[in-house]
Amino acid sequence: MSVPKVTLALAAVSLLAACSALRLAYDNAGVYVKYRAGQFLDVKGAQDHELAQRIDSFFVWHRASALPAYARTAEEAAARIGKGISRADLVWGYDSFVAHARQSLRGAAERVAPLLDRLTPEQLAYMEKGFAEENRRFAKENLRGSDGERRKRRAERVEERLEDWVGGLSEAQVERVRLYSQRAPLVDELRQRDHRRLQARVLDMARARRAQRELPALAGSWPAGREAAYAKASEAAREEYYALLLDLDRSMTPEQRARAQRTLRRYAADFVRLSRQTSQ
Repeated sequence: MSVPKVTLALAAVSLLAACSALRLAYDNAGVYVKYRAGQFLDVKGAQDHELAQRIDSFFVWHRASALPAYARTAEEAAARIGKGISRADLVWGYDSFVAHARQSLRGAAERVAPLLDRLTPEQLAYMEKGFAEENRRFAKENLRGSDGERRKRRAERVEERLEDWVGGLSEAQVERVRLYSQRAPLVDELRQRDHRRLQARVLDMARARRAQRELPALAGSWPAGREAAYAKASEAAREEYYALLLDLDRSMTPEQRARAQRTLRRYAADFVRLSRQTSQ
């Protein structure tokens, strides 16, 4: 998912369902978000205090508005997995995830944008350097090695994620993951170009003092404006992933299916508990 990194940092908690220690991660997310924001925002004194307040405001909103919706989605996903998944279920899951992410990203952008509109030229230069460093890290992590090496690393990442959900995979299931990684297009170069496009838009908004007016809309519609090649490759990769999950569903053991359901229901219960807590 390609979004401006400042906004992504403030909305990182929308992706925490992938974390095996959800409650611990969420309870410490404010510290992490503040650290991530500091990589792009050089704020001190009153501005630093304002940023902390805006982050706190985001989490108050997120607990009350976003987490209950996550819980409902997780419960619904568990029920669908129990019946055996179809392509329609996968489309529903993807659309639900995107809708949740857009809502959280827009909520984060609404809170950070007023601060961006008051950054000095020196602070904007600091943000630009932060974006450049983030791009270097992305290239180091995702663009190194041959295509074959990158496909192998992708297969290993997917295998690891799946085992978090269903437990150990059979050799046939592992081989199916490898086949997916061979078939699905590599999109990281296109993704990095899209990162840069979005970063440039954020900088332009901040320099023109238009972030408060324009950033929420950008954060809430982040795929818009992608180059056609990236949109096409992303769609092809998603279709290959759907095919992988449908094949794995057909080969899933009762134990694997039960584990996936338990994991989703545990997340749902955690989301409910977290939504009822007072922000720290």
